[in-house]
Amino acid sequence: MKILVLSCSTGGGHNSCAKYIESEFNSNNIECHFQNYLQLIGEKRANLIEKLYLDSTKGNGHVFQGVYKLGELYNKSNITSPVYLFNKLAKEKLYKYIKDNNYDLVICTHLFPSMALTAMKEEYNIPFINVATDYECIPFWNETNPDYFVIPSSLLKDEFIKKGIKEEILLPIGIPVATKFRKNINKIDIQTDKDIVLLTSGSMGFGKMLELVKRLVEEFKNTYFIVVCGNNNALEEELKKIKVKNLKVVGFTQDMNAYMKISNVIITKPGGLTTTEIATLNKPFIHMMPIPGVENYNAAFFAQNKMSLKALNVDEVVSRLKELLANKELQKELISNQKRLINSNSAADLVKFVKEKYNSK
Repeated sequence: MKILVLSCSTGGGHNSCAKYIESEFNSNNIECHFQNYLQLIGEKRANLIEKLYLDSTKGNGHVFQGVYKLGELYNKSNITSPVYLFNKLAKEKLYKYIKDNNYDLVICTHLFPSMALTAMKEEYNIPFINVATDYECIPFWNETNPDYFVIPSSLLKDEFIKKGIKEEILLPIGIPVATKFRKNINKIDIQTDKDIVLLTSGSMGFGKMLELVKRLVEEFKNTYFIVVCGNNNALEEELKKIKVKNLKVVGFTQDMNAYMKISNVIITKPGGLTTTEIATLNKPFIHMMPIPGVENYNAAFFAQNKMSLKALNVDEVVSRLKELLANKELQKELISNQKRLINSNSAADLVKFVKEKYNSK
């Protein structure tokens, strides 16, 4: 069996999830390759699709919020979305790539390639699986037609069914996080005589991070803070100008699991993949300042199920952190609910399912 995993570079979570899936299959001796869908369909079309997405997230996400609400209206209208029509144009090029490379199964961690595969399915028999990377059925998933659909939790089954996904194809095994994320953890050289709080702003670098970090290091002088900036070089440079002993600033890193593991509390943007990573490591955490749209749903799902705390602004982040550091019982409650509701073996379970359903074929 040979598997292709497709994603898009519109936010880091989709690609990270795809790479986890690739890693898990390869570690189980099943050939699997990750590809960025946008690189396969042609530079001009890819640039257009990516620009539409990135432009929508400017201005603290207010345009994205409008686009997201428009997408929800499309879901109710039964009108074919322009997003589907854009991606339908790529079906022949994607089909040729799949056949030329002899792939038997495609797994999509992003909506765009799933739409192209759905259009392709009208003419060609290409089996594929969708993987939702957020704790909500986002607009336009209902326009796709996969063999199976991996969703983050059984608690979300009714939500996906209500949005038009057939119950019989739903696989509530969780957002796939590779086994190696939990097990292959390097040691981080940092003092552990005080509480350690990790802040991560996500690959897109949204949020009032500079203002927040200045407040935190001032108000929590007896706490170590680690801030991971990812690809946000400007944020990294600004934070390094803050000369205090209890602050460590990190750029892009391959050791995110190590920084999570060593931390007592984590403050993070509500991305679906990052949130799941934290929960699989069983860490108490705070969701801060979501981008309007799907991140609100991620934060709400975890807060409502008492797996995290939620903060909408800098003042709330500070107060929630004070509460969490002071209340060990609350920390234990959040961790207990994470263990109960989040599947830490999600990637391994996906491999097991694929072997059972497709290997003999």
